[in-house]
Amino acid sequence: MKNKIEEVIKHVEKSDQVSSQNKPLILEKLKEWRNEDNAINDITIRFENWWMEMKPIFDELGWK
Repeated sequence: MKNKIEEVIKHVEKSDQVSSQNKPLILEKLKEWRNEDNAINDITIRFENWWMEMKPIFDELGWK
Protein backbone atom coordinates (compact mmCIF):
# COMPACT_ATOMS: atom_id res chain seq x y z
CA MET A 1 0.00 0.00 0.00
CA LYS A 2 2.80 2.40 0.86
CA ASN A 3 4.21 2.06 -2.66
CA LYS A 4 0.86 2.86 -4.25
CA ILE A 5 0.37 5.91 -2.06
CA GLU A 6 3.90 7.05 -2.86
CA GLU A 7 3.09 6.71 -6.55
CA VAL A 8 -0.06 8.81 -6.13
CA ILE A 9 1.94 11.45 -4.24
CA LYS A 10 4.38 11.73 -7.16
CA HIS A 11 1.54 12.08 -9.66
CA VAL A 12 -0.26 14.70 -7.58
CA GLU A 13 2.96 16.72 -7.25
CA LYS A 14 3.40 16.78 -11.05
CA SER A 15 -0.25 17.09 -12.01
CA ASP A 16 -1.79 20.14 -13.62
CA GLN A 17 -5.24 18.62 -13.01
CA VAL A 18 -5.18 19.35 -9.27
CA SER A 19 -5.72 22.97 -8.27
CA SER A 20 -2.88 24.76 -6.49
CA GLN A 21 -5.32 25.41 -3.64
CA ASN A 22 -6.12 21.72 -3.07
CA LYS A 23 -2.73 20.22 -3.91
CA PRO A 24 -1.04 20.95 -0.53
CA LEU A 25 -4.06 19.59 1.36
CA ILE A 26 -4.14 16.42 -0.73
CA LEU A 27 -0.40 15.87 -0.41
CA GLU A 28 -0.49 16.40 3.35
CA LYS A 29 -3.23 13.80 3.79
CA LEU A 30 -1.54 11.32 1.43
CA LYS A 31 1.69 11.59 3.39
CA GLU A 32 -0.19 10.89 6.62
CA TRP A 33 -1.92 7.88 5.06
CA ARG A 34 1.32 6.51 3.65
CA ASN A 35 2.06 4.96 7.07
CA GLU A 36 -1.47 3.78 7.94
CA ASP A 37 -2.56 0.21 7.31
CA ASN A 38 -6.11 1.10 6.27
CA ALA A 39 -5.10 3.99 4.02
CA ILE A 40 -6.96 2.88 0.90
CA ASN A 41 -10.29 2.97 2.75
CA ASP A 42 -9.59 6.48 3.99
CA ILE A 43 -8.52 7.63 0.53
CA THR A 44 -11.74 6.37 -1.01
CA ILE A 45 -13.93 8.09 1.58
CA ARG A 46 -12.09 11.39 1.99
CA PHE A 47 -11.33 12.04 -1.66
CA GLU A 48 -14.97 11.76 -2.67
CA ASN A 49 -15.22 15.58 -2.69
CA TRP A 50 -12.02 15.91 -4.66
CA TRP A 51 -12.82 13.11 -7.12
CA MET A 52 -13.11 15.34 -10.18
CA GLU A 53 -9.55 16.57 -9.64
CA MET A 54 -8.13 13.19 -8.67
CA LYS A 55 -9.79 11.12 -11.38
CA PRO A 56 -7.21 11.94 -14.10
CA ILE A 57 -4.40 10.81 -11.79
CA PHE A 58 -6.09 7.52 -10.96
CA ASP A 59 -6.80 7.03 -14.67
CA GLU A 60 -3.09 7.51 -15.44
CA LEU A 61 -2.27 4.89 -12.84
CA GLY A 62 -4.82 2.52 -14.30
CA TRP A 63 -6.95 2.51 -11.14
CA LYS A 64 -10.66 2.41 -11.90
